[in-house]
Amino acid sequence: DRVLVRIKDLTVDKADEEVWVRGRIHTSRAKGKQCFLVLRQQQFNIQALVAVGQHASKQMVKFAANITKESIVDIEGVVRKAYQKIGGCTQQDVELHVQRIYVISSAEARLPLQLDDAVRPEVEGEEDGRATVNQDTRLDNRIIDLRTSTSQAIFCLQSGICQLFRETLIRKGFVEIQTPKIISAASEGGANVFTVSYFKTSAYLAQSPQLYKQMCICADFEKVFCVGPVFRAEDSNTHRHLTEFVGLDIEMAFNYHYHEVVDEIADTLVQIFKGLQERFQTEIQTVSKQFPCEPFKFLEPTLRLEYREGVAMLREAGVEMGDEEDLSTPNEKLLGRLVKEKYDTDFYILDKYPLAVRPFYTMPDPANPKTSNSYDMFMRGEEILSGAQRIHDPQLLTERAKHHGIDLEKIKAYIDSFRFGAPPHAGGGIGLERVTMLYLGLHNVRQTSMFPRDPKRLTP
Repeated sequence: DRVLVRIKDLTVDKADEEVWVRGRIHTSRAKGKQCFLVLRQQQFNIQALVAVGQHASKQMVKFAANITKESIVDIEGVVRKAYQKIGGCTQQDVELHVQRIYVISSAEARLPLQLDDAVRPEVEGEEDGRATVNQDTRLDNRIIDLRTSTSQAIFCLQSGICQLFRETLIRKGFVEIQTPKIISAASEGGANVFTVSYFKTSAYLAQSPQLYKQMCICADFEKVFCVGPVFRAEDSNTHRHLTEFVGLDIEMAFNYHYHEVVDEIADTLVQIFKGLQERFQTEIQTVSKQFPCEPFKFLEPTLRLEYREGVAMLREAGVEMGDEEDLSTPNEKLLGRLVKEKYDTDFYILDKYPLAVRPFYTMPDPANPKTSNSYDMFMRGEEILSGAQRIHDPQLLTERAKHHGIDLEKIKAYIDSFRFGAPPHAGGGIGLERVTMLYLGLHNVRQTSMFPRDPKRLTP
């Protein structure tokens, strides 16, 4: 009749209590008439002692020592205060004195990778010659890799980002919507789309919920957001590109100026950063043990620079680039470092991009025909959101689509949605995996995608 107790709740407050715990055998070490086990649940673990005595025979000690690593067991025992802190365990002040142990599911003796190797910082492995696990091995054996304390912490924190995103926007009066992922035309007018067979014709996997978010604004929803998969058929084998990722998308009508939307999105991200600091310190510290990183810094209100100011900072640092040239990845990172040095923030907005480098639906700046009412947001010098005021006038939208060489027939339904009265509006799309990666200071987006898809990986 006992209730299962979580390892993270086994503290000195539970000392001398009889408990029932389920977990995985992380390590086992027999020593004479004793066997020391480390029992693990997610990112938490505790030392368990099986010793010959009133509740354990020699056979039981031998049985415990022979349970294979990663097997799932139930343990009944008593929580005891430790005489000295137990290194290597999250629960350092108590240990579990085992009375009964049951194997619920036995793991094979040979593991494709060792979890201790998978959580070892690369620098430590290089210094003392111990093994570390490379990325491909991790991803080929993702089920095992996801059991590490680091992976558990990463994806708990990522879940928190989604939770905080929803909480914040719902509190701001937004409505969550679900948009089609099978569409009749490329979302952004580009060629980098996945084509799928659709009965007697072809369709595409959505590059973005962009067009449908806007249709909802035209349908008087005023403020909408969605969380869902986004597909990009780009043959980009970089540290930050995936062919499928999770988009956190926002769209909103505004009254006077598109900066109303920019400020709303920026504040949403700030609330997420603050929520992560308050609720997920354990996860942040767990990840930083393997991947040390400076704490993420941000300002309130968020720093907003115009594109021309960013270009001026880069030129001052010796970069040669034109006024209407898009930022390359190296220049993005350099600008991020320059902004950090000058303003002491890892998060900032770059506003008023050149019109020539933005999609067809981007509203031109009425004060300057070469710039646009568009913006990107950056974390640690890398873009995590691209957004703009959208063209809500069908005639201007048609002209811009023609200018970009887009087949008007394929986006007819989109343009038609603005013919019956559309409020001025703006929005943007955030990459969930990038936000997680950059907040934690990780070096590859595949670390923050549970089962990543890129040009070379389609399994597991």
